[in-house]
Amino acid sequence: MTRVRHNDYGALRPPAVGAWEPSLRVSVVIPAYDCAEALERTVPALARQTYPAELVEIVVADDGSEPPLEVAGARVVRVADGWGRGAARQAGQLAATGDVIHWLDSDMLLADDHLEAHMRWHHLIDHAVVIGDVRFVEEPGEEGVQSEYTRKTLESTRWLKDAGASAYLLHTGASTSVRADLLRAAGGVDTSLNMAEDTELGYRLAQAGAVFVPDAQARAWHVGASTVMLREKEVHRHNWSYLGDLIPDLRWLRSHPRRHWRVPYVRVVVTATTYERTRASVDSALAGTLADAAVTLVGPWGRLTGERRSSLDDPLLDLRLLRNLYAHEPRVVFAESVPASAAPAPFLLHVPSGWTLGADTLSRLVRHADGDLLGLVSVALSEDASGVAAARLERTAAFSRAALHEGEADDLVDEMFGSEWVSGGEYGFAPAEEAEPLAGDPAKWRALAGERLREVKELRAEVERLAAEVERLSAAPPADEAAERGGLSSLIKQLRSAG
Repeated sequence: MTRVRHNDYGALRPPAVGAWEPSLRVSVVIPAYDCAEALERTVPALARQTYPAELVEIVVADDGSEPPLEVAGARVVRVADGWGRGAARQAGQLAATGDVIHWLDSDMLLADDHLEAHMRWHHLIDHAVVIGDVRFVEEPGEEGVQSEYTRKTLESTRWLKDAGASAYLLHTGASTSVRADLLRAAGGVDTSLNMAEDTELGYRLAQAGAVFVPDAQARAWHVGASTVMLREKEVHRHNWSYLGDLIPDLRWLRSHPRRHWRVPYVRVVVTATTYERTRASVDSALAGTLADAAVTLVGPWGRLTGERRSSLDDPLLDLRLLRNLYAHEPRVVFAESVPASAAPAPFLLHVPSGWTLGADTLSRLVRHADGDLLGLVSVALSEDASGVAAARLERTAAFSRAALHEGEADDLVDEMFGSEWVSGGEYGFAPAEEAEPLAGDPAKWRALAGERLREVKELRAEVERLAAEVERLSAAPPADEAAERGGLSSLIKQLRSAG
């Protein structure tokens, strides 16, 4: 199976439509509510698909329509648990039997080869999320136009090849497809969401290792304007109140300096040893400038039973003290073993017990990883005869992607995302006995201010370097340097705007 670096699916070579033999079954899942008229257009179009009919099933998830929907050519399942788009999508996919789930809105019309265009990619890799080319029309038969957001996103990212970790933002429920196994491994659809469930699902699919592929040949038409087109500000006002809690990547939704969120940005894992050394590590992780961090404390917690014991001579005393200390800290969870993944959190940091983090250690490490979209940053802490003690910042999506391939995880992550070693001292790690006392919020904000100043200095230095390069090229520009000069000028504008 081809290994895709970041989201650059250009290494994949799908067969031409009409020139291959499919074998995977696809379930077209349509959430529906009081839309019998729209389904009378949408479902018959599916009967004309070039994809073999014996490999296609159509599932309509009726979200409480009155009277209940009856759809010729489709299997109708009634939503029994909850209501809304999230509940309908989940009910539909749970009833589906196909290898691939193809989401389709009830007001969509598909080109006859739409399913085939999608399914080509799923026969190449088992972790593709294919996005159809949706155009908006007033009446069936019109050519239509893309949404402005979609058009700009595709143009600025080489059709998502350069979108990196944010490719999922183009995932919608209008006409996308995903392997059923990957969907279920990601946790299915959040049934509590009646809007933005497609964006939130796209984020979790990304953390599960997905590659997002927009296919211009998968043509589809949405009859009428979307709700976003008609009421954009109201949609954002509604959705962002939910997505800030669920998608840590949307950093602008987490501007509050002290709030806690349902899904942390970084999950820190510490294995319990002595009370003092473990406490030093956990407390330092919770005290940093990156507030949306959480800790998983690993130990044999099941051994802590309630029989009579000596309070001071208990052989499990250190473990018991740690359990008491963090029992009511909502950002600390107790686990019997090291978690295989931090999903849905985008980062997992392993810290050896007895090592502490500085106030801005987490924020700087994450920023470093995001600079080149690194999948792994290994932090050298100390070295002795037994080897190197290290911390590890792992990108969840990278290690999930690696798990889909055969081979050593670290090697696969390096190949598909990149990895790097850094010095612990450079990033503020220190042994517990040498760490400075936690100094409270003022220290945090000073560290945060210092971090922002460093960013500004770096941006200004880059602007100056590129300005000098543009001036050099402008002196006597050969014909083949014109494009390079234009690109540099554009980049300088971006950097000045960011700074």
